[in-house]
Amino acid sequence: MSTIGTLDADGGEGVSLHQRILSDISERILSGAWAPGHRIPFEHELTAQYNCSRMTVNKALSQLAKAGLIERRRRSGSFVRRPQSQAAVLEIHDIRIEVEALGLPYRYERVARQKRRSSAEDRALLELGPAGPVLALECRHFAGNRPFAHEQRLINLTAVAEAADEAFLGTAPGPWLIGRVPWSAAEHRIRAVAADKHIAAALDIEAGAPCLVVERRTWSAEHPVTHVRFTYAAESHTLVARFTPSRT
Repeated sequence: MSTIGTLDADGGEGVSLHQRILSDISERILSGAWAPGHRIPFEHELTAQYNCSRMTVNKALSQLAKAGLIERRRRSGSFVRRPQSQAAVLEIHDIRIEVEALGLPYRYERVARQKRRSSAEDRALLELGPAGPVLALECRHFAGNRPFAHEQRLINLTAVAEAADEAFLGTAPGPWLIGRVPWSAAEHRIRAVAADKHIAAALDIEAGAPCLVVERRTWSAEHPVTHVRFTYAAESHTLVARFTPSRT
């Protein structure tokens, strides 16, 4: 039986006890102590643990389910859900904001960095003409203790020369670029893929698992700045587009 921590009965089942149950369970989910798929103690177990009525426990679990933290399955119990991020398709945003919106701690990791002369593939991705210097980066973004997104990025060093001296160890390249280079145009491409071995290892998922890929290219004053490919586990990410009818 999973335990949460003993709480002495205080002679009542008021808001404080209900909030204590909510707080205890939420803390274990958001801290990563209870990973996605972990079974929450059954209602009768929580009732005994907190010395309260089943109605109080049911109310707390219902609120957690409504918040998207747990999934309640008839006859099977309640289980921790994998947090699902929502990102606006047409926005250029910081992944840190996506993660923190889930109530999870954010962490960034630079996996690889290479300064090189652009290849034919690099020039096609950036829409460059003649060969020139580029910076290739591979990064991971974490939500709690779980990988959240895998990033592969090319930066056109002709347009952003100062990036050649930036290590990108403590700062992700996305917010770094936004803070230094005003972009004038952007293009998004969205597609579904099956995770290859490299992506599966980076995101800690099974090879062949469905993934969502968001590719973005930006320009500043007609000069290509960067091409980036973000890969997310499909089950944990949703893209949202909001628009109004065009007027004719």
